[in-house]
Amino acid sequence: MVKNRMLNRRGFLYLGLGTAASIGALTISKAMPPKKTIPVSPLRRDFQVVGQTPLKIRAASKGLIYGADCGTLNLEAEPELAKVLVRECSMLVAGFLKWDLLRPTPDSFDFQRGDWFAKFARNNKMSLRGHTLVWYMSLPAWFKETVNKQNAKQFLTQHIQKVMGHYAGQMHSWDVVNEAIAVEDGYSRGLRKMPWLEFLGPDYIEMAFRIAAQADPKAQLVYNDYGLEYDTPENEAKRNAVLKLLEHLKSREVPIHAFGIQSHLLAHETRFNPQKLQKFLKEVADLGLKIMVTELDVIDQELPADVAVRDRIVAAAYEDYLGAVLEVPAVNAVINWGLSDRHTWLAEFQARKDGAAVRPLAWDADFKPKLAWNAIARAFDKAPKR
Repeated sequence: MVKNRMLNRRGFLYLGLGTAASIGALTISKAMPPKKTIPVSPLRRDFQVVGQTPLKIRAASKGLIYGADCGTLNLEAEPELAKVLVRECSMLVAGFLKWDLLRPTPDSFDFQRGDWFAKFARNNKMSLRGHTLVWYMSLPAWFKETVNKQNAKQFLTQHIQKVMGHYAGQMHSWDVVNEAIAVEDGYSRGLRKMPWLEFLGPDYIEMAFRIAAQADPKAQLVYNDYGLEYDTPENEAKRNAVLKLLEHLKSREVPIHAFGIQSHLLAHETRFNPQKLQKFLKEVADLGLKIMVTELDVIDQELPADVAVRDRIVAAAYEDYLGAVLEVPAVNAVINWGLSDRHTWLAEFQARKDGAAVRPLAWDADFKPKLAWNAIARAFDKAPKR
């Protein structure tokens, strides 16, 4: 059931939507000619960096936060992964704080795993980020039979108050509402068809942020969404809908502090327009919001099998994308969705047809840095200071 839900949420999302202009000068197949010519192809690009300074330090020198989501992993069982995480990251995403993982029954909460990660972050002087309070997925099995129009507000209020209250003062930020926009669903304002919309109407988003602000006044409150990066009609429509949602929330003086752009990039996509993306991000910033790159990875499903070629294209996708978004001063954080190729959701939900292991992240399955690490380091080194 989890697999089917994730496929609905992401698995089909990436078919035909955009990522990284980096491969524009590289012909992957005759059926997919490049849309534009890029001066330096990934196969000729120089990914050299100066020194091995950790990414968190490179980022901090520019006023940026660098982090990763490893919150569903057993770091006690993988000390080598934990070592890389502490060395390279200043932020840990607690991706385990979803309804189905926290609420085994309607009346109980299980904070054991969450508390372990909170202690790990605290002991290693890392910021902690919560994901996520309101989402249409990862709902527990009991939700469908228990929650309805009559009690939905009570359940939503209780959940946010209980979870945020438990970690009050410990969280840098929370994804309060996740993925509320789906223009293709045909609802007013581009809102996604989901239980919360059905039970509470469109104001559930405003409601969630107001409850969250009361539960933990110190945490940054974030709206988080995907499918916004490319010069395609689908991404353009979603950018417009997201911007209108954020404008509406600000006009209502809703306590929202930041926008999270997930950034699950497609390495084979050529329809990347840095200027259009920057325009969107600047419009978000003009609303007084900070911007976080929240779930960054690069999907290599459609790339050639050759690992050396794949790694170069993936690295170029990172460098081109971050080079564009980091030009926007409101962007204050870059967070990878995973740290090592050993543990990535893409291995299951965007597996390669040839059976080869996917390679979407900055460290390989043996925790050795790849060209993607160089690309991220170079992007931080070149970024203007915040």
